[in-house]
Amino acid sequence: MNIYWKEMKTYRKSLIFWSIGILLMVVSGMSKYAGLSSSGQSMNDLMADMPKALKAIMGIGDLDLNTASGYYGLLYLYLLLMATIHAVMLGANIISKEERDKTSEFLFVKPVSRNSIITSKLLAALTNIVIFNLVTLISSILIVGQYSDGEAISGDIAITMLGLFIAQLVFMSIGTAIAAVKRKSKTAGSLATGILLLTFILSVAIDLNEQLEGLKYITPFKYFEPKNVMYGGGLDPVFVVLSVGMIVALFYVTYAFFKKRDLNV
Repeated sequence: MNIYWKEMKTYRKSLIFWSIGILLMVVSGMSKYAGLSSSGQSMNDLMADMPKALKAIMGIGDLDLNTASGYYGLLYLYLLLMATIHAVMLGANIISKEERDKTSEFLFVKPVSRNSIITSKLLAALTNIVIFNLVTLISSILIVGQYSDGEAISGDIAITMLGLFIAQLVFMSIGTAIAAVKRKSKTAGSLATGILLLTFILSVAIDLNEQLEGLKYITPFKYFEPKNVMYGGGLDPVFVVLSVGMIVALFYVTYAFFKKRDLNV
């Protein structure tokens, strides 16, 4: 548990900065909604004239942008991108930082197994992700609720946050697996982030070209889209099972490779 608390202390400031960032994202996004809705012009009509490519990048889809929940669905894409970047970087860095900072020798002379070390690190990363997700959930419910005009938004936001949490775990596990497999630990974070950006670009490409629809199973950004999750749609069981399978498999890779690798000290 000493390793767990050490990691929590190490990433405390980072978590605070990311939490403030996500809070400001929600505040600024919904403030923009207030400004646009007060103009009297239908936002659905306004967005209808936008090019298809721009709609795909913005994640507009079939959301009703005249409602607070619909506009939040638009904002959700950027919250998802921000949350997954945090998760994938956290996963990669929390595994590789001992080698990167040349503190491996100090850590591994302690009378604890590598499995215990990796478990403590993963629990610390999971705690950071849970806190980040709760900050996003609470701030979203409170802030969006101010603009909802009596619309029930808590359920929609809660289900999207559950999807967000699963996506965070997927990308965290991608980060940990890459860091465990890579011999050069310094490049693990950049490679993990690169994979995240590629999957995001693929999700945009799928929205632009219906012939690529079959590729949606390899990009987590298509698993829990608000246009499918909100308004009673819920989480797709296929994507939930696929996500859980990916998380379990990638954590297995993390343990297997980290346990037998030669560490640079």
